[in-house]
Amino acid sequence: MPSRVPLDDHADLGRNQTKQSALAKYAMSHCMQPAPTPPLPIPTSSSADHENAGLLSASYPPIHGELPPAALPSQSQVTTATLNDISASLHSHQHDHADASDTPPNLRSVVSTAPSSPRIYPKRNNSASTTPRVRAHATSLNVPGMTRSRASPDGRIPDRDVAAKMVIVMVGLPARGKSYITKKLQRYLAWMQHNSRIFNVGNRRRIAAGVAPPKPADAQDSVCDMNLSSAAASILLNGHPATQAAEPTSLDLNSDEPKEPVMDQSAQFFDPNNEAASKIREQVALETLDELLDYLLLGKGSVGILDATNSTIHRRQLLVDRVKARDDRLGILFIESICRDKNLLEANMRLKLSGPDYKDKDPVQSLEDFKKRVAAYESAYEPLGEYEEEHDIPYIQLIDVGRKVIQHRLRGFLSGGISSYLTTFNLAPRQIWLTRHGQSIDNCLGKIGGDSDLTEQGRQYGRVLYEFITQKRKEWLIEQKDKVAQSSFPPQPGDHTPPYPELFQELDEKNFCVWTSMLKRSVQTADAFEEDDENYDVKNWEMLNELNAGLFEGMTYEQIARDYPREYEKRAKDKLHYVYPGVGGEGYLQVIARLRDMVREIERLTDHILIIGHRSVCRVLMSYFMDMEREDIADVDLPLGMLYAIEPKPYGYDFHAYRYNEEKQTFDTLPNYRPRRTVDRSA
Repeated sequence: MPSRVPLDDHADLGRNQTKQSALAKYAMSHCMQPAPTPPLPIPTSSSADHENAGLLSASYPPIHGELPPAALPSQSQVTTATLNDISASLHSHQHDHADASDTPPNLRSVVSTAPSSPRIYPKRNNSASTTPRVRAHATSLNVPGMTRSRASPDGRIPDRDVAAKMVIVMVGLPARGKSYITKKLQRYLAWMQHNSRIFNVGNRRRIAAGVAPPKPADAQDSVCDMNLSSAAASILLNGHPATQAAEPTSLDLNSDEPKEPVMDQSAQFFDPNNEAASKIREQVALETLDELLDYLLLGKGSVGILDATNSTIHRRQLLVDRVKARDDRLGILFIESICRDKNLLEANMRLKLSGPDYKDKDPVQSLEDFKKRVAAYESAYEPLGEYEEEHDIPYIQLIDVGRKVIQHRLRGFLSGGISSYLTTFNLAPRQIWLTRHGQSIDNCLGKIGGDSDLTEQGRQYGRVLYEFITQKRKEWLIEQKDKVAQSSFPPQPGDHTPPYPELFQELDEKNFCVWTSMLKRSVQTADAFEEDDENYDVKNWEMLNELNAGLFEGMTYEQIARDYPREYEKRAKDKLHYVYPGVGGEGYLQVIARLRDMVREIERLTDHILIIGHRSVCRVLMSYFMDMEREDIADVDLPLGMLYAIEPKPYGYDFHAYRYNEEKQTFDTLPNYRPRRTVDRSA
């Protein structure tokens, strides 16, 4: 039977193995450090010790920020230099460490003598935070204020993630409705709380040529100095900065005499065979794209829209390369507008003749010049299609302003939402009426929320509303028929109102929809319309219900201020982002989210519509149609008894306001009325 080894022998064996392994690891890892560290003291008792020290501290220039491996020792050096020669420097440290451990020496793990693997940090593919991200997002759902996380407590994912931002590039020939599409799309994105902006290449071209368009209202938010950008573009084109004019100037189509100092902006400038002009237009496009990218990457932008023709594959690939060179995490989406309907094309051309390039010019000569410009683009035009599909580039083709939509490889929630919104476009003449319900019992008591009945005054408001709408519906029909009779193309001098492309359809067959919420005060206001079911189609929608006040339903603002002062102050400081506490409690962002589909349906309708809603719902809808600032959405002044009419036009909206006159039992017209902020802090 083998003799038992004493415990002391085991202890000595464990110490020796631990010491030798630690020394070997020290010698190997000393050469693998990413940066030089002060060496431990080395014994100098012999010449062999000096040689070993030289081996461990061989000097080589660093490569890519890392030290190269040490030089390999010769065989004689290996036999001379042993680990015992450098053990003295670590003996005391190892001994103290072993004594301080609670683990018996014979049970301690032996440290590996293999060199440590170099640590390679992963590339941050799609995260702008300090935490490296190597995987794609689990979801691309991005609804500002609704998709919150620890990384984005306010729900604004693009502020912290570049991959959530998007560059939208418009494509299409002139007079195809690109600017109309971009304005509606930007208004929708801004209403959905996405920081978005349009960057129009034509505006920059006009600046460079000596034409000065009006400064945008939000220009102060730009990360670029517009004056410097405009001056640079003008110097590029003309050799000198643009001269500012009180009225925009362009090519004079009323005279054959040349004018100075404006650069030629006629059809010849857009001829693809004009190499000098092509280079200028390309450079202006890239300058505009750089401004857009600065807005996304250096500012607080989420979506930038580049409004230009971008009619060739070469130009579009140039733009893609420019975006990827700045940051390859940015999303790119091409949107092409194609017009095949002659009536629609005529309406677009007529609208173009009232634009800055042809303002106050002879319409006949302007139309001739514009058609030459379109022909110049058509000679080199390359629509989206095979090239983009081969290179996996997402795109949407919009044919005849939404009558047909083709999409390819859309990625993410935002792209899908944009595509769905574009399918709702139509240019049918119609009216959108908006009002709050009649006076309710809770209105008299000052209570919020609830589901009370109307007062007698409220019911009378509903009857007067029915009579007034019926009369206005007849007047509108007569007005539209007069426009059909008086329309002409090309337009007469001074006539800058573009016709509806669908104006010549039968107007008598247009329906009139009346939409209410599911709450009694809204439903009862529409009783008179319900009785006239031959002329009005009444529907009740839960998504039009008033904002749910949660715990505070049925309370007055005075009670909330007294019993819940902190909640009252929180709401007063930021009504847009405030959410009422309690089961079912909502905020304005929640109302915007549930009205998203409602807005798309309103845009899709070709019929008249009257919405009898509530204060928060009417505020949200009004802010969409009137393109109001984000800060004003929750504070729009919408008192009881106000009625608003919105008429979509190819160039925007016509807006009319009326106030209920209880004494005369009618509505009074309010000329030049514009929505404004309320002065009531609690409302």
